[in-house]
Amino acid sequence: MATDRPLLGIALMLGFCMLAPLGDALAKLLGPEMAVGQLVFLRFAFQAGLLLPLTLLTRRPLRMTRRVAALVALRTILHILGIGLVFTALLYLPLADAIAIAYVMPFIALLLGHWIFGETVGPRRLIACAVGFAGTLMVVQPAFAEVGWPALLPLGVALVFALFMLTTRAIAPSTDAIAMQAVSALLALALTGPALLLFSDTPGLGWIAPSADGWTLIAAMGCAGTFAHLLMTWSLRYAPTATLAPMQYLEIPFATAIGLLLFDDLPGPLATLGIAVTMGSGLYVILREHRDARARPVPKPIHSGTPPA
Repeated sequence: MATDRPLLGIALMLGFCMLAPLGDALAKLLGPEMAVGQLVFLRFAFQAGLLLPLTLLTRRPLRMTRRVAALVALRTILHILGIGLVFTALLYLPLADAIAIAYVMPFIALLLGHWIFGETVGPRRLIACAVGFAGTLMVVQPAFAEVGWPALLPLGVALVFALFMLTTRAIAPSTDAIAMQAVSALLALALTGPALLLFSDTPGLGWIAPSADGWTLIAAMGCAGTFAHLLMTWSLRYAPTATLAPMQYLEIPFATAIGLLLFDDLPGPLATLGIAVTMGSGLYVILREHRDARARPVPKPIHSGTPPA
């Protein structure tokens, strides 16, 4: 079975950890010369251009139930907002700092899972959440002292993407991932395109004609972001979430390396310590989830006269 190939799943997740911060870095390069709204629109335009033909060629189902369609619409709005916040934060913050602050997301997702789905959150996890948030504040503090309120934008990213992940989890079992992302890209274009036309005089929503080099960077950004999410989706076919979740923290050192190479940015001592605290707390939460999942008894199947499909 596909789940018997954990090394392939790990390799795919490693690809995500490399491509995701690369896509963000390309957006950071483009940020000073293009509006954030324009970058978001072009990001989804390339996603639609890549995934819609793939969906049609492979005859993946595009029809959805009313409930799933409503959740996909909500997921798309969250995705637009999250990417917009990421691109805005990168105008002010080093790449590694922005991603490290946003990795308070697992703690927010844990608490939202408790409040929304009634999932059990024990005292150890709550303590880990508090420690992880303290580590995030250690990264925020020097960034806030340098750039002011934009240092808080990645916290908004964390909240939005935590809701995004919970929404995705609610529809993933009944929806094809590639088709869902193709539909989501089309819906995002339908929402962002008119906004760019109607509010072109609003800061962040104007349109600036890209240069030839700019189009190259835009294409690379769109491809990196699209394939990063596909690699994450595919990785879950071959390895369980408990195996792959700790690997997502590799995005932070990759972002640090890319930021150093492209922008000569390196986190300061306090930010570096905060990154380590956040990563350690997040890994603890993930390992506790993994251990508790293994300790739960497997429910016995209920036999009936009809054989399983």
